[in-house]
Amino acid sequence: MEPKLSLLAPDNCAVLLIDHQPQMAFAVDHIDRQLLLNNVVALAKAARVFKIPTVLTAVESRSFSGLTWSALEAALGGQKAIERSSINAWEDKPFVEAVHATKRRKLVMAGLWTECCVAFPALGALDEGYEVYAVVDCCAGASRLAHETAVARMVQAGVVPITWLQFLYELQRDWARHETYDAIMEIVAAHGGAHGIGVEYAKTMLPG
Repeated sequence: MEPKLSLLAPDNCAVLLIDHQPQMAFAVDHIDRQLLLNNVVALAKAARVFKIPTVLTAVESRSFSGLTWSALEAALGGQKAIERSSINAWEDKPFVEAVHATKRRKLVMAGLWTECCVAFPALGALDEGYEVYAVVDCCAGASRLAHETAVARMVQAGVVPITWLQFLYELQRDWARHETYDAIMEIVAAHGGAHGIGVEYAKTMLPG
């Protein structure tokens, strides 16, 4: 068995994306919503490049929350969300069965809102012995206080906070891993802000 909290790798983790839907984003104001979308799509693209099992879920899509962001579904190659009614995804049998089916013990989790739809399943997964990593810049709450308090609660319980870019580079690990290098540089250029602009600049100034 791997040591607890060893580095994430393509063959030891699964990604769980929870309730990235319009209604859940409407209340968010502590992070720019376009930046939030950018980050989540980058996370999904990273998972797909490294062929990491990904579980996508949505709550009450037709009656309240709206459909999963189309850009997120596209980043996952058209994957459809597991529909549920429970606030806590860890109390939804199909979702938990999908997580179990990945056979991964490290769960990389992101969603809306942090204070319920991320924190509740994170705590549930911890109770079952999973290691949980919360991608904090792909999560958001109904307020900054709600988000930050939820992150603090999860960290106190044993959840590890990370960012999408940290996740990407933790998977790549070595610039000599040529089979994924070009794909991750495309993600960074498209979604990495100032760092991405730097990548584009380097490509322009140092062709080949």
